[in-house]
Amino acid sequence: MLGLSPWEILIVFLAILLLFGAKRLPEIGGSLGKGIRGFKESISGLEEEIGGEITGSTDTSVPQTPPREPAEKPGSADTR
Repeated sequence: MLGLSPWEILIVFLAILLLFGAKRLPEIGGSLGKGIRGFKESISGLEEEIGGEITGSTDTSVPQTPPREPAEKPGSADTR
């Protein structure tokens, strides 16, 4: 975790407590949790959308290109 010792974490927590106060910390934690939850939901929705395009896509707007034939190496052609 970021290489912080327990004492450093305690000092950071006390500084946050002094800056925002004990009454405001639960509100900050709740709004942070809602933000993280919304972010996870949007990511999972995006994964489902992408997964649907990969597995069961019937969209033909992007044409399928045939594989290219390998190019001949210089000097490998028969020059008799």
